[in-house]
Amino acid sequence: MKPTVGITMGDAAGIGPEIIMKALGHQEVYDQCNPLVIGDAKILERVLPLIGSTLKVNAIQEPTEAKYEFGTVDVIDLNLVPADLEYGKVSAAAGDAAFQFLAKAIDLAKKKQIHSICTAPLNKEALHMGGHLYPGHTEILADLTDTEDFSMMLTTPNLRVIHLTTHMGLIDAIASINPERTYTVVKLAHDTLKKAGFENPRVAVCGINPHAGENGLFGNGEEEEKLQPGIERAQQEGINVVGPLPADTLFFRAGRGDFDIVVACYHDQGHAPIKVMGIEEGVNITVGLKGGIIRTSVDHGTAFDIAGKNIADDKSMLAAIRSAIELAPKDLV
Repeated sequence: MKPTVGITMGDAAGIGPEIIMKALGHQEVYDQCNPLVIGDAKILERVLPLIGSTLKVNAIQEPTEAKYEFGTVDVIDLNLVPADLEYGKVSAAAGDAAFQFLAKAIDLAKKKQIHSICTAPLNKEALHMGGHLYPGHTEILADLTDTEDFSMMLTTPNLRVIHLTTHMGLIDAIASINPERTYTVVKLAHDTLKKAGFENPRVAVCGINPHAGENGLFGNGEEEEKLQPGIERAQQEGINVVGPLPADTLFFRAGRGDFDIVVACYHDQGHAPIKVMGIEEGVNITVGLKGGIIRTSVDHGTAFDIAGKNIADDKSMLAAIRSAIELAPKDLV
């Protein structure tokens, strides 16, 4: 059975509708999943002549009405966006709609009517103008699923990275790492890949300092204090995890296939290798959400400057859909 992937339209004034319709013009997407857009049918329809597509839009209210046939794009039509919405302009209506699209997708995932969520980008200014004061998708997902322990995972075709910390200064990031967080993220990495069908996920943890501290030569024992106890706890539970290992060689080893996922300690330690190894096909994933909900996303923004010009590339959207398929919990499909 193919997983059903709920694809949220994001900010309608951005490139989200374009890249969704371009991506759903590929037969292989339908060969691997049942794509279900949550958004606005009329906005998707106005994209068709822009991109020269012959696709048809099937506006529905319930997933049971979907056809899941290549050539027809099924959309849960919330009908929230003005028909004359201007491309590339910040809009309260579009910001509110982007929130409502995601909220609907979360509701469908909770009901097991979709197996994973793939999000097109939203605009934070528009989101706030629409009355939803969140920093972005991740915080909305965490709030609406009542989740406290979650993490960001990034993937390219040859590398998966999950983070102990993300959007904070380096000094604050290192201070916030502790054995409990290390254990939690290692277990999130293991559990996510296990549910996705990996028999025995191979997890490797980066060191904080150069050469992972080199037995106290660098740093002040951060590896021994903040990382090692969490790693050992996970090992005692049977998780296949090693580390801390020097980050300067670990990503190369993971890229060649030695490990299934790398645990990075801070933002740039994990993001830089991902960008180098596949910026056009990078995917941002939220893991650890209650109910086993997996959310993948394109690794770019709304690109207001090129919206409505048929310039936007769908590579990242296709990669995000593939990741949503790959990581959909197999016990739900």
